[in-house]
Amino acid sequence: MSQGSPGDWAPLDPTPGPPAPPNPFVHELHLSRLQRVKFCLLGALLAPIRVLLAFIVLFLLWPFAWLQVAGLTEEQLQEPITGWRKTVCHNGVLGLSRLLFFLLGFLRIRVRGQRATRLQAPVLVAAPHSTFFDPIVLLPCDLPKVVSRAENLSVPVIGALLRFNQAILVSRHDPASRRRVVEEVRRRATSGGKWPQVLFFPEGTCSNKKALLKFKPGAFIAGVPVQPVLIRYPNSLVSLRAGRGLKVLWLTASQPCSIVDVEFLPVYRPSPEESRDPTLYANNVQRVMAQALGIPATECEFVGSLPVIVVGRLKVALEPQLWELGKVLRKAGLSPGCADTGAEPGRSRMISQEEFARQLQLSDPQMVAGAFSYFQQDASGLVDFRDVTLALAALDGSRSLEELTCLAFELFAEEQAEAPGRLLYKDGFSTILHLLLGSPRPAAVALHAELCQAGPRQGLSLCQFQEFSLHHPLHGKLFSTYLRPSQTPDASSPGSTPALANGTVQTPKQKGD
Repeated sequence: MSQGSPGDWAPLDPTPGPPAPPNPFVHELHLSRLQRVKFCLLGALLAPIRVLLAFIVLFLLWPFAWLQVAGLTEEQLQEPITGWRKTVCHNGVLGLSRLLFFLLGFLRIRVRGQRATRLQAPVLVAAPHSTFFDPIVLLPCDLPKVVSRAENLSVPVIGALLRFNQAILVSRHDPASRRRVVEEVRRRATSGGKWPQVLFFPEGTCSNKKALLKFKPGAFIAGVPVQPVLIRYPNSLVSLRAGRGLKVLWLTASQPCSIVDVEFLPVYRPSPEESRDPTLYANNVQRVMAQALGIPATECEFVGSLPVIVVGRLKVALEPQLWELGKVLRKAGLSPGCADTGAEPGRSRMISQEEFARQLQLSDPQMVAGAFSYFQQDASGLVDFRDVTLALAALDGSRSLEELTCLAFELFAEEQAEAPGRLLYKDGFSTILHLLLGSPRPAAVALHAELCQAGPRQGLSLCQFQEFSLHHPLHGKLFSTYLRPSQTPDASSPGSTPALANGTVQTPKQKGD
């Protein structure tokens, strides 16, 4: 492999063209010098006292939460709690919760709009979800039921509050848990007002409030009316944009006064089509809430810990690791060149980190470890050299997209067992999409199954693969945008498709369309 200047492989640099909309996953905190001085002074005075008092109130919540469920069997907890337990404990927890947020600096909760009754809207959906202070929205909603991870039951005080709330619990370790959660949400939402409302944060994770992440369909599966709830923090100081963790707790407690606006939008009643299609229902409610907030509704979401966008039937990484690998190699002053001489078409050859370093002519151990980590390793810590070959070929930029997809097919296609010729099966297909686009492998496998439904074989021919990757009106644009961004048309030009990397390509189908 020959060395070269960083400019040798500029074609993969994802920066050309008009700037994309802000990344909704990146939390930023911008403070002037004067604001930093204020935070230091106020933090030294206010924050320790506020945090200490808030923790005291948090532990005072425990007796009320425990008393509501004490002595009740699991069967009794399957029905909403009523009577003196409901009156005493509910009001106690509600009052102490308001005091807790007041001590942390939330002196005012401004409510706009009218909250619907449980008969009018059994489900509440709140957005944007930007900080761990967002549960403050439970207070003006009169402590509705929530959905939480089952692992939180073991957290002191928090577990007691979840049992008090009769929260719907989902376990990441139990495959059947999600199905039971769906059934429980549907049972409560269709109880005719017997159960209190259920509150969801449909984004499923925190963002920076610059755009709405794609809504998960869980809140919309029951097909009942929902009431959107907007959360805003109109503070002059922007500590709440820092996201989560001790930093935002300390900065918020350092402010003299924090304000939260909670706005109840009109109840959204689904059409018959939306009632049958939770994803369509979620997309349309997301669009309504985004319009009210004045921010974009994106197709961005999380798959595990990976931020992705949805393009057609495919999920792709917001920033593929291939781009990061390119930055690492560019920092080393290397050009990918042609490194496919040791890769055998259709056959894997596992290499160690040492051989990887020799192939790329890297000598810095830290640089080698960083580049090697971008590839999937087996139990022995080895990587498939075909993965390395394809990644370097994409980074090199000397091949056309047709040549690059042909190389990908040659590397990962396998001989058919019952007929001549080679086909690209699900493992090779998912590896190619994961390497080039950062697609989660399960999503790529599901797409491969859909593409193979049209034919009698369980694999794709070269023509079928290139039809998908080069000529499909949406996926072809995706490949060219991610692999050859400098050759794509200006996103602002008339008739052009918006930049795929901004997560707003797919416009949700509107109600009545």
